[in-house]
Amino acid sequence: MDIDLIRRLSAPNNTKVLLCVLDGLGGMQGPRGRTELEEAHPRHLDRLAEEGITGQTVPVGLGITTGSGPGHLALFGYDPLVYEVGRGVLEATGIDFPLGPDDLAARGNFCTVGADGLITDRRAGRIATEKTAEICELLQREVKLDGVEMFIRPVREHRFALIFRGQGLSPELNETDPQREGVAPLEVVATAPAAERTAALAREFVAQARKLIGDRDQANALTLRGWATPPSLPQLPELWKLRAAAVAVYPMYRGLARLVGMDVLETGTTFDSEIETLAKHWDDYDFFFMHYKYTDSAGEDGDFARKVKAIQDFDVRIPEIMKLNPNVIVIAGDHSTPAAMADHSWHPVPTIIRGDYVRRDEVHHFNEPETLRGGLGIFPAKELLPQAFAHALRLSRFGA
Repeated sequence: MDIDLIRRLSAPNNTKVLLCVLDGLGGMQGPRGRTELEEAHPRHLDRLAEEGITGQTVPVGLGITTGSGPGHLALFGYDPLVYEVGRGVLEATGIDFPLGPDDLAARGNFCTVGADGLITDRRAGRIATEKTAEICELLQREVKLDGVEMFIRPVREHRFALIFRGQGLSPELNETDPQREGVAPLEVVATAPAAERTAALAREFVAQARKLIGDRDQANALTLRGWATPPSLPQLPELWKLRAAAVAVYPMYRGLARLVGMDVLETGTTFDSEIETLAKHWDDYDFFFMHYKYTDSAGEDGDFARKVKAIQDFDVRIPEIMKLNPNVIVIAGDHSTPAAMADHSWHPVPTIIRGDYVRRDEVHHFNEPETLRGGLGIFPAKELLPQAFAHALRLSRFGA
């Protein structure tokens, strides 16, 4: 998306656009040779595909595996290679932490290590958020660092946000999560000379934290990733001349929506509560982003059957969503998370645009093989939102 061009062509209208993001939607063949979407037989998603136009999005580039931050940024119309947002900033803003210009944020995971120091569980059993909050309170109280203020805040389950506040801090640090079990957490290392002092501070934080929590049976160690300083992003409502809102449970996605200027609506902890929130505020906004996490969680856990069920659980709620009568509804994913890989992957992601002015294709089922034949083709995810707004008559003509 060309930001300047969008500013010129975006046009106010009374149409409503809903972007539903099923996190990690794309999959791969499972035990019976079918992908999770094929196995799910999602009849309401199939109906939307039949009534709309389909294709597959590429979040960053062909062959590039992406994180959720860049994947969502692309779905919001931003080139993730131009507008990079670190995971730490997303975690901090997602819990409403007031980041300042001298702040450096990281996303943390509590993990479990054995007596040999090797990771036995990268996510510490996805411990309850309340347990994470207790550990964070302990570390906030007891860890002392020279030359910076430190803030450690619980996010959700095993996740936390770590913020250093001080002059001359650098995000040029490695990630300490080795992305697998059976090995030790990595040491914080500067990836540029200017970050040596920051790396030393981070190592001291880790050392003190390990002394304080190392005798626990679970969540007795930690990893850090996504070091970042606050970015400056063009604001989505100003670009598109509309009122925009986000409905999301998980803090990171709330944070990203807030960074691009959306109002982040208060909601509960379930997808049912998200739908209730969406309906409650339907008349107040022109564009809604609604996030669904459970497809990604199941994929990352390598649980094919659970991912299939997560798709089915979303599917049965579509009629309730469609009662709101959006002019355009988009079904998309920020990346693929095949259960067969138990991780994010580079595979393009099935997508639907259903709206009043859609030129339908010949696709009747929403899955990977079928959407390969879709009228949208395989295209960059950053081009999805402009197409959605075009179908909502929110882009004026270019040139005479």
